[in-house]
Amino acid sequence: MTPLMIDPSKTALVVIDLQKGIVGLAGPDVARPVVANAAKLAQAFREKQMPVFLVRVTPSPDGKDALKPVLDGPPLNMPRGPDWAEIVPELGPGPNDFVITKRQWSAFYGTELDLQLRRRGIETIVLCGISTNIGVESTARAAYEYGYQQIFVEDATAARSKEEHDHTMKTTFPRIGRIRKTEDVLAALA
Repeated sequence: MTPLMIDPSKTALVVIDLQKGIVGLAGPDVARPVVANAAKLAQAFREKQMPVFLVRVTPSPDGKDALKPVLDGPPLNMPRGPDWAEIVPELGPGPNDFVITKRQWSAFYGTELDLQLRRRGIETIVLCGISTNIGVESTARAAYEYGYQQIFVEDATAARSKEEHDHTMKTTFPRIGRIRKTEDVLAALA
């Protein structure tokens, strides 16, 4: 494993779906360490005046942007309370953070994420959040196609099951970026 070098002027943190509705569905045993580690990363990025992008997912008010594919399995219908899309309080948002609202799995699809990253000269994204194999992986695949370097924070990311998380970490992410722990990223920023 190569030593992790992070250029603060060209790196941003992108946090996927750490919002009240999604974190609540994940359950405390899964969500608590992910949120705690993501909060540590966000704080470190803020202290270095590096960009923090907090991404949330929610349908438009009329719901017409929701995809309706023909499925072999049950749809991922989730109950959405009034605070569904609010970023968890442990993450802020901070006064200089960017909040990106997405309507699909990828944080790049139909949002201004790529535009805002490029305007700030960002070449590398540190990616974490829930769910490893859905929102995080979809965002990672798009970031790869856009040419971003990526660092995936394994212990600041989770899926509905350990098997789903491990599959993405073992098969997809090593092909499109580097996998590190929260402490590795914090040490590289120190």
